[in-house]
Amino acid sequence: MGITMSVPATPIPDLRRPAHSLSPILELQRQQLLLQMEYETEKDAFRQMTEKIGVERRVSRGDAWWPVKAGRSYYNSMNQLVVEITRSTVDDDADHNFEFGKPVQFFCVAEPHSSPLTSPIKYFSFTATVSYADHDRMVVALPDAAPVVDLQQAEGLGVQLSFDETSYRTMFDALDRTMRAKGRLGYLRDLFYTRQQAETYSFRRMRFPYLNATQEEAVNKVLRAKDVAIVHGPPGTGKTTTLVEAIRETLMRESQVLVCAQSNMAVDWISEKLIDRGISVLRIGNPTRVTDQLLAYTYERRFEAHPDYPQLWALRKAIRELRNRRRQGDENYHQKMDRLKSRATEIEIRINQQLFGEARVVASTLVGSANRLLDGQKFSTLFIDEAAQALEAASWIPIRRAGRVVFAGDHCQLPPTVKSYEALKGGLGRTLMERIVDNKPEVVTLLKMQYRMNEEIMRFSSDWFYHGLVEPAPEVKYRSILDLDTPMEWVETEREGMPVSSSTVNDEEEKEYSESMSGHSLVNKAEADCALLTLQNYIERIGKQRMLDERLDVGIISPYRAQVDYLRRQLRKLEFFKPFRGLVTVNTVDGFQGQERDIIVISMVRANDAGQIGFLRDLRRMNVAITRARMKLIIVGDSATLTRHPFYRKLHEYIENL
Repeated sequence: MGITMSVPATPIPDLRRPAHSLSPILELQRQQLLLQMEYETEKDAFRQMTEKIGVERRVSRGDAWWPVKAGRSYYNSMNQLVVEITRSTVDDDADHNFEFGKPVQFFCVAEPHSSPLTSPIKYFSFTATVSYADHDRMVVALPDAAPVVDLQQAEGLGVQLSFDETSYRTMFDALDRTMRAKGRLGYLRDLFYTRQQAETYSFRRMRFPYLNATQEEAVNKVLRAKDVAIVHGPPGTGKTTTLVEAIRETLMRESQVLVCAQSNMAVDWISEKLIDRGISVLRIGNPTRVTDQLLAYTYERRFEAHPDYPQLWALRKAIRELRNRRRQGDENYHQKMDRLKSRATEIEIRINQQLFGEARVVASTLVGSANRLLDGQKFSTLFIDEAAQALEAASWIPIRRAGRVVFAGDHCQLPPTVKSYEALKGGLGRTLMERIVDNKPEVVTLLKMQYRMNEEIMRFSSDWFYHGLVEPAPEVKYRSILDLDTPMEWVETEREGMPVSSSTVNDEEEKEYSESMSGHSLVNKAEADCALLTLQNYIERIGKQRMLDERLDVGIISPYRAQVDYLRRQLRKLEFFKPFRGLVTVNTVDGFQGQERDIIVISMVRANDAGQIGFLRDLRRMNVAITRARMKLIIVGDSATLTRHPFYRKLHEYIENL
């Protein structure tokens, strides 16, 4: 493992000062040090979680499955030994954090029929990797020497996420390469970290009648860019539509492009849209949303479907069998092995050349772009979607393969996840896209027409985050569910005298409108009950049958995981909501990124005498939350606590004056 830098003893100065104040190399060295701090913090947090948090808690957080069964094992098309894992006790609302590429560790509870809180836990000595995961089934790639039979025979077997060394190693390697770079990568490095003018081509403006004015401007700016362009897409402004059109037009001029995003889900989303436009996509890595359409475009499926694959599979099988029956002193062993390997390599190269030759778009996560399959590949253009959620180091991973870069995202929405407070303070949360926005405003196009929200829901976000420049499309400006409805409401949860529905409250519990700790998160049970009662009342105003007939969908959002868990449990208990189970989604702010619903209810949780609001101070997350609603937004919260912050005071005043 090459991650051995020592953490600096003194705090690192804020990187948010003007980018021209330091040389590009010094900036990258500081990024390296900040990333090292984040690495140490996350590794230590993972170690503490493994030691202190029991199996049941890890299962409830979505970081572990227990109990599981290890089923059949086989070699997949990537020549990896894999085993199928299934869990039988699955909550319908339970989500999990397992996805392609994540490292995992197996464990056994010594007494499988007793509580894992009291029974000793034994860990297997190897680390494996998720190849595929859905709701209750997972395929895990194992090291060749892994004891598959032991897994298949184990009782009380479980699997949990392991610390992800690979992603950090890849990011450190990208920073090293960028610092040492000459040629095109060195040029882009120096360009991005200074105020040097980006170069452009000159040609007449192209017209796209199916795009609005700023979307058309964005596509033209992408086509003219020699070095870099940025599509800044506020909520509901059609960023994905614009990006797909920019990719399609680029492919009129180039044979192939690389498309990346921070998360598998974002890669899936843009890949689906490109496929819908008839563009041939080769998806490196398995999708998170497992659909037949997407699976058919994955490298693994395409590889298996190639007419030469059966011959390659037979050669690989012969290699394994020869290795297993190798005898000491067999003089022909090496010759046989070399012949088989040479023939297998020849076929594999031929299949790869054909698959990559046919693809117009190669799509992967940022970390996934380091895959050996892309070794030696160069692309004229790299598109990075959701670039405002990617650590700077992660963005440099695919840039080394590209001649120019197009960033798309919104740095006024969800930021990258940074767990080290010192690293965050030092500027690790500032993305490469944000840096270029500050250095080169001339390469940025702000999309200004939004197609999601009623104007009154949109207006506050537009004024606070986008200088009032975002406007509603005429067809959504007055959209609403009920006549004479108020599109935004603030439901007050004063901590004294607030009525609580008897249908939502356990008589044995004392309900107070105050936050409390639940594990490592916060919960406000009375506020959650109030939120559900408020939603119930609103659905009754709409009419149950109309809700079902028109499939009006609802999102319940809370910034805190414990509140989300409590809301889900309560929702399952309440008879009223049973007909609407398929229409109501409960999740964190991060879980709703990129989504929208007809009705959104936000449970704010924070309620205390000190006016503490914790990470609700990260206003970009609240921008995401309040812009998910198409027609109705209901905020449930304690204004006495929240309005001590100027943002929430202004938001409360805005809603009260509607």
